[in-house]
Amino acid sequence: MTPATAPRRVLYVVSLFPCWSETFIVREIEVLLARGVDVRILSLKPPMEALVHERAARLLDRTLHPRPPLATALACLRLAIRRPVAVSAFGARLLAGLWRQPTKLLKSIGALARAAGHYEWIRRFDPELVHAPWATYPATVAWFLSRLLQRPFTFTSRAHDIFTEDQMMAGKLRHAALRVTITRHNVAYLSRWMRKPGELPVHVVHSSLDLADIAYVEDGRLPQRLLSVGRLDPIKGFDVLLHALALLRDRGVAFDSVIIGEGAERARLLALRDRLGLGDRVSFAGAKPQAEVHKAMAEATLMVMPCVVTEDGNADGIPNVLTEAMASGLAVVSTRVSGIPELVDDGVNGLLVPPRDAQALAAAVEQLLADPARRAAFARAGRRKVEQDFNVHVEAGRLLRHFAEVVHG
Repeated sequence: MTPATAPRRVLYVVSLFPCWSETFIVREIEVLLARGVDVRILSLKPPMEALVHERAARLLDRTLHPRPPLATALACLRLAIRRPVAVSAFGARLLAGLWRQPTKLLKSIGALARAAGHYEWIRRFDPELVHAPWATYPATVAWFLSRLLQRPFTFTSRAHDIFTEDQMMAGKLRHAALRVTITRHNVAYLSRWMRKPGELPVHVVHSSLDLADIAYVEDGRLPQRLLSVGRLDPIKGFDVLLHALALLRDRGVAFDSVIIGEGAERARLLALRDRLGLGDRVSFAGAKPQAEVHKAMAEATLMVMPCVVTEDGNADGIPNVLTEAMASGLAVVSTRVSGIPELVDDGVNGLLVPPRDAQALAAAVEQLLADPARRAAFARAGRRKVEQDFNVHVEAGRLLRHFAEVVHG
């Protein structure tokens, strides 16, 4: 791709920026910037997280946050007066699509209003396309702005935004100039909103890593350290992990386990840990900066991520921490959920077990704790897998080629 064919200006619409759990979006934007694209970020919420990645902080001068309520209201009024047909037409589309989901309808209207608060700046910036890295409110706003600007909109779908949400997905798929998702599993899943499977092309671009950020470590690992990383949410399956660890303890297997992350499940998981008598074996370390997470990966023996599908259908796509662990030389055990088998080739670069099966999880962990040669083989194969399929310079380059096709095709 030549500089002349790449889009010159792209607007990213996100729910929250900076967002601690979305460093993959930061990496993607950094690659686009390095390749000459002027990327600006529209955040639909004000900054609210205590921990901010240094790399995300460097993008704050490119970010638009919501204006004060009065300024937003006046901007919305001006836009409605100047563009009554476009505003009312999209409002009618929104009402028709979400009237059965009144809470989401009201939140969508609020998101559109916050975008409208910056409309004059966005119009002057004149993006050649508007991209949403999530298929929910960001994609709704991107669609709205594309109608106002007469520019194409594109979106990426990932996990909860399609597994538990349907915010006008059929319309978004039909009207988007480009549909992207992060796994082949999701490509098949999105067919449920098409008149026939495969009717609309959906391209796979993985959430990926800058491998220069993660050192591959072979030596000096703590011999019995198990590591798990992720928000304390039901989709992570940490309750299954605790039951599996209790089985290992009862079998006399030596281990200690560290769980890094914070979330609504903390109190329940702590109570379960104590009820199972694992207080001296399992520590909940809370949220940690990325550098400390990578240090923990370099020290551990095994990454254990027992992801599940919840009763409402929610699940991970491919947990980014699994990709990071494999890049760091840490052998992994996970489950056959969603897109995880597209990263972890069972028996080649890690082990996969059925979700919610504590017995199988305990057996896989015990097997690898006892077999350092196999762990080392998995670690080498895991790094190769990430280098081949989850390199941000390759994946963001693929996304940029798709953007160029949209703009110039």
